Amino acid sequence: MPKKKQIDPYVCPNCGTKAEKAQKTWQLVSPLPDSYGRITITVMGSFVCPNCGHKWKSVVSKIKAGGSSVEIEGKKGVKKIESKDSEEKANEGEVIELDLSDLDEDEEE
Repeated sequence: MPKKKQIDPYVCPNCGTKAEKAQKTWQLVSPLPDSYGRITITVMGSFVCPNCGHKWKSVVSKIKAGGSSVEIEGKKGVKKIESKDSEEKANEGEVIELDLSDLDEDEEE
């Protein structure tokens, strides 16, 4: 039976009491990047309800880092940080001009 998706990870799924903080946290790193080239780092937490003693694990936050932006999805919502310098550098490029006649002369010699 699939679990219900919980909106707030700090609320006990058994009785609805809010836990102060996670007892233990750890990170899971996605081995494959998303379509923007960012790696997803998921912060998981282990909780214990102060009211009923129920134990559960839940996602505390997600961080998508890499490419030209960083996206942090947590308790307060989604915060996106973009680097302006990398966008300007990505649009600029070095122009290399090749003359095909120069290549032909080298082969003949």
